[in-house]
Amino acid sequence: MAKEAAKKSVSEDAVKATREAGGKRNAAVREGIDRNKAYGVDEAVRLIKARAKAKFDETVEVAMNLGVDPKHADQMVRGVCNLPNGSGRTSRVAVFARGPKAEEAKAAGADVVGAEDLVDIVSKGTINFDRCIATPDMMGLVGRLGKVLGPRGLMPNPRVGTVTMDVASAVKGAKGGSVEFRVEKAGIVHAGVGKASFTEQALVENIKAFVEAVSKAKPAGSKGTYIKKVSLSSTMGPGLKIETGSVVSATPAA
Repeated sequence: MAKEAAKKSVSEDAVKATREAGGKRNAAVREGIDRNKAYGVDEAVRLIKARAKAKFDETVEVAMNLGVDPKHADQMVRGVCNLPNGSGRTSRVAVFARGPKAEEAKAAGADVVGAEDLVDIVSKGTINFDRCIATPDMMGLVGRLGKVLGPRGLMPNPRVGTVTMDVASAVKGAKGGSVEFRVEKAGIVHAGVGKASFTEQALVENIKAFVEAVSKAKPAGSKGTYIKKVSLSSTMGPGLKIETGSVVSATPAA
């Protein structure tokens, strides 16, 4: 009853005005965009930045359609990319470590550091971090948290540099300079590679670095065209197709 009363309290004119405003905004940001055209990365970045008019600093995201089937183990694509100009986002980082390595993690800026005590906290469902790092000797304990960290994409993994003895470098990268990527079921990899407030040059450099990292992560089981499509968008803006040749020196061979 309360929901029905709330609906009735909003006039039809108000609903119409809201829809029209949204429609006008969408039309404005899409004006001058050819959805069928593949843009060079420099032009695409200019267009994306010019249309990022939200009241917050929009994230610029790259999406890549890959010629892989991640259901097969030999076609899984996963890795980490150190963005040359940072991601524009500061993550909360947890480190599972003991002794000197725990102190090293704290000195590097880790937000949460612990061993058995941290395992106990996380096992109860308390997760107040965005990235997770562990030293190799801690993985026997951290492995127990697979059902908690795995579904959230937080399980430390040596393939992406989050199981390491060099915790200082891993923490500094995770705090804003690196992004992890993992192919989804449909063969798509995507990640935020900066903010609309970044300079055009900084965004272009980050985009090229990310595409190159995914390119180098080509799995042995991938046949045919590996990078099928690359697109660029901002949080509230339209998506643009990108010329593959403008973001990577050479498409990986079949």
